[in-house]
Amino acid sequence: MELTRSILLPGSVLPAQPAYGALIEALGPEVQAVAKDLELYAGDAPPPGWSLETEIDGVLREADARHWDTFHLVGYSGGGAAALAFAAKQPARLLSLTLLEPAWAGTWDWSPAHTRLWEQYAALDSLPPEQFMAGFMRLAVRPDVVLPAPPAGDPPPWMAKRPAGIRAFMETFRSYELDRKRLAAFRQPVLMVLGGLSNPDDFGEIIERLSSVFPDPRTEVFQERHHFDPPHRIEPERLAILLHAHWERAEGISHAEL
Repeated sequence: MELTRSILLPGSVLPAQPAYGALIEALGPEVQAVAKDLELYAGDAPPPGWSLETEIDGVLREADARHWDTFHLVGYSGGGAAALAFAAKQPARLLSLTLLEPAWAGTWDWSPAHTRLWEQYAALDSLPPEQFMAGFMRLAVRPDVVLPAPPAGDPPPWMAKRPAGIRAFMETFRSYELDRKRLAAFRQPVLMVLGGLSNPDDFGEIIERLSSVFPDPRTEVFQERHHFDPPHRIEPERLAILLHAHWERAEGISHAEL
């Protein structure tokens, strides 16, 4: 039996393995799931000239090294934005797309509330790292959400790279040209997952806009989750069931078209 092939891209904070380890276990042995770290964090600082194109190239290298002509792509937050860019540039390589609260989805059709939110994100840029991270997290959730305190002890070594990495994402979001017409031509199934406690002016609006662009979208809301306790870490079994159904449908469509 041929295994289901999937590449999983993490967000801008947790590395890929701790982000997706529980989900990969829940998916089971019939899925060959690769938790791929972002190219952004390959070194001690963002690579010169890094953009979403860098992440697209990284996914292509990963798939080509495994001799995967086609595969399923999953991306969360910043990795979701990279997955979205990949779908626009390399649609023929994908059997399906899954977006777990993508951090960005182009610069078109922003509401006034979304525009104000991004002005608030931009205002964080001058803050020192600890204040930057705290402000970044606060903007991503509803105002009444109580965020967890930082873990006791010294932060892991990879954490030192994160403020610069998040800033690099914000910079590429200002300049990257995401082709809406190419997304509208993406015929493969798209699953989008939203946390009910995440900021609706951010991720809720992004998913609503994308739902009007993709030809075959589906949205699933996890009412008790938010951007920093996401389903792939907190409810991996439920998400795994959704992904299995999503992938089975996509592969059925692909086989019917052959």
